[in-house]
Amino acid sequence: MTTASLRHDWQREEIEALFALPMNDLLFQAQQVHRQHFDSNKVQVSTLLSIKTGACPEDCKYCPQSAHYHTGVDRERLMAVEKVLHEAEAAKAQGASRFCMGAAWRNPKDRDMPYVIEMIKGVKKLGLETCMTLGMLSAEQAQALQQAGLDYYNHNLDTSPEFYGEIISTRTYHDRLQTLSNVRDAGMKVCAGGIVGMGESRADRAGLLQQLANLPKHPESVPVNMLVKVKGTPFAELDDMDPFEFVRTIAVARIIMPTSFVRLSAGRETMSDELQAMCFFAGANSIFYGERLLTTPNPEADKDQLLFTRLGIEPLQHDGYSDDVHEAVIEDAIQEQAQPVRYYEVS
Repeated sequence: MTTASLRHDWQREEIEALFALPMNDLLFQAQQVHRQHFDSNKVQVSTLLSIKTGACPEDCKYCPQSAHYHTGVDRERLMAVEKVLHEAEAAKAQGASRFCMGAAWRNPKDRDMPYVIEMIKGVKKLGLETCMTLGMLSAEQAQALQQAGLDYYNHNLDTSPEFYGEIISTRTYHDRLQTLSNVRDAGMKVCAGGIVGMGESRADRAGLLQQLANLPKHPESVPVNMLVKVKGTPFAELDDMDPFEFVRTIAVARIIMPTSFVRLSAGRETMSDELQAMCFFAGANSIFYGERLLTTPNPEADKDQLLFTRLGIEPLQHDGYSDDVHEAVIEDAIQEQAQPVRYYEVS
């Protein structure tokens, strides 16, 4: 049996060699590694809510929320805390154990912080793990989120350093790495992955995974997103990625980051049940659950439940999860954090 070790010195050639293995050999190796660290029939379930949508100043070519492109996504206010807590309760009722909140910002401003801190505290009181993705963070902002109880912070590297310039020009690769460093130094868990199917080469996919695996500590969660092609973005007409290449990416991520949760994220709406089953066998053990991921479609919750039943998979619950949270708890959380205004117009 393959013995999985935690390494932070992966060479590009080693990772490319894993990608080049015959599929059966690669999946066999990934499944061995997976079973050393996880229950092979448990999948962690997260729900993602957009708490502030549209008008992002970044020019990420894949993103329908970028203000640089005309995609039909409307600019919206920051969501009221009360509404966020009701959405979190609904997510929990559908089986989510982690609630992720995303805002279309380059970085949160100081005026934003009290609002997101209230959201964190309220969702934590519901017995859910908390995750946020708000763009770049300063060290002080990361510390404030950690003190509020934020469990995870998501900040993707997107692709390899070499291909990064083809994706975005408004922030650097170093900016992304610095935010991850600030998050880790503050004591939060890191959720960092990337997007595939953007026209990158296999070497670029290997380069992305190399960057993640060679961080001082492997990310606790590694979301692997399949590009969702949105009309109006520069990547709307790209060719579809070979689904087997996507499975290979999952398997290699599992092998080189043995203790990380590898998450199927954006793009599941177009994945067949058979492809998702292959990904679970390759080592994916986390999904985003619910009807939407920020602004793009995601398989409906009941469809995921049916697939889990067919595959004999059960949702993984975390230690803080409780089935005894009801409407009174939400009202209590709202009262504790009561303020006359829960949202404001974001400039």
